[in-house]
Amino acid sequence: MRRSSVRRLAVPVIALGLLAPALAACSDEPADLVIYSGRNEDLVEPLLEKLEKELDANVEVRYGDSAELAAQILEEGDKTEAGLFFSQDAGALGALSKEGALTALPQPTLDKVEEAYRGGEGDWVGVSGRVRVLAYNPGKVPTPPDSVHQLTEPEWKGKIGFAPNNASFQAFVTGMRVLEGDDAAREWLKGFKANSPKTYESNTDILEAVDSGEVSAGLINHYYWYEKAAEEGEDKLTAKLHFLPGGDPGGLVNVAGVGLLKGADTKQADYAQQAADYLLGEEAQTYFAEETKEYPLAAGVAPADGLPALDSLEAPRINLGELDSLKETLAMLQEAGLV
Repeated sequence: MRRSSVRRLAVPVIALGLLAPALAACSDEPADLVIYSGRNEDLVEPLLEKLEKELDANVEVRYGDSAELAAQILEEGDKTEAGLFFSQDAGALGALSKEGALTALPQPTLDKVEEAYRGGEGDWVGVSGRVRVLAYNPGKVPTPPDSVHQLTEPEWKGKIGFAPNNASFQAFVTGMRVLEGDDAAREWLKGFKANSPKTYESNTDILEAVDSGEVSAGLINHYYWYEKAAEEGEDKLTAKLHFLPGGDPGGLVNVAGVGLLKGADTKQADYAQQAADYLLGEEAQTYFAEETKEYPLAAGVAPADGLPALDSLEAPRINLGELDSLKETLAMLQEAGLV
């Protein structure tokens, strides 16, 4: 088996509204395909190593925050070294689409995924899905609320955990802005802040806090619970999950997805297209289902045991490409004193 040439470079963090410095170039042999990945290295490195073997090509992966990588791509323009952008969320892809930085995907590629989980301009496609849920401790919360709007009520003061710097939480807030308007979102953030929610660094930390009873409930992505249950056994977990009904903004279904970059040369563009199709194929979709516990979006692959069917969820109806206004969301979070 040929040794993997997948290489990892960290991307410098950027301040709000600023672009990251240029990514450092590798000194090794030239890559056939450069991927800018906003997905966490621990989650997707094994999959991208499988991708490299499937393509029989030298693949270089540069990891960073999705929003920062999108800003980097716009700064680089047609001189970008990347051929494929693998984003953690739809918002960063929507931002690139709006700026005309992505290449239209072939219809057969788009048709592998339901229309709700791909870009309206046909230039990006979701490869896996995640659902925002409420993790709760049944010893403290016998009946979980059916809306995030209830979390601003006095009974929840000091009892909710959240990760304000997490991209998925920020995407949720952006989704609320799209669904209900900026004024309503601003009012919710104000009420949420007034209830003294407890801040954590990550979804994992929130889930642990809920499980231990440190907080009564927390806002997370669904797959953190399913990963922990697979590792430790469901019977070892105190925390439970509640999928919010009725199209509540707290039940947002977001996607990780890919887009082909316009600046890529013909050879790299071809490999990028092959990579996109691989990620929508059975092997990659099975990886998302079994390893990351996300929702597979293509190839007829079923989600992991115990997950409700995606089409059974009462998720809010939203154009995921509209989750691109991250700067405005961050400004609103700052205004509310949550970041």
